Amino acid sequence: MSAPLLSAPRTLSTARLSLLPPGPEHLPDLIRLKADERVFGFMLHGVRSPERTREELEDDMEFWLVRGYGTWSVFERAGGEFLGICGLMERPDGRGVALRFALWPECRGKGYAREAASAAIEFGHRAGLARIIAVARETNTASRRVLTDIGMRSCGEFQHQGHRMLVFESLRAPEGAAPPHA
Repeated sequence: MSAPLLSAPRTLSTARLSLLPPGPEHLPDLIRLKADERVFGFMLHGVRSPERTREELEDDMEFWLVRGYGTWSVFERAGGEFLGICGLMERPDGRGVALRFALWPECRGKGYAREAASAAIEFGHRAGLARIIAVARETNTASRRVLTDIGMRSCGEFQHQGHRMLVFESLRAPEGAAPPHA
């Protein structure tokens, strides 16, 4: 793990969003989000039980301590409403550090996922991650659109449980160059 990742600020703010590293106070919101088929039906391993969500929260908090990055809880700045999650995690299949996001369906079409995902990618590259990937089901057109809108490029595909999965990547720009997703 590099020093820039450990020293990077962990709370992010965008024009409309606050991205906070998860804590125990976020557990009730996370349980509701991760139990919702409309949100987590597309995610790796699907919907979660309350116990599994509690375990994942503990893992996410530890991941931040060890890696210096992780998943954020996403809130609307104006009213403080919990919108979902977005962040960077090491994929269990060895493909690398991946962007992931899951927001309430009511958030779709408002640009929140794009705004949060762009902030997460920028954080990761600024903190020293050279390559960040994202994986989306071929049928998940909303997520694919977010990924291409923030400048991620298609770089492969694979099959997972009968679904065609598309892989996207964002590469850190060389010093002095514009970011690849700008």
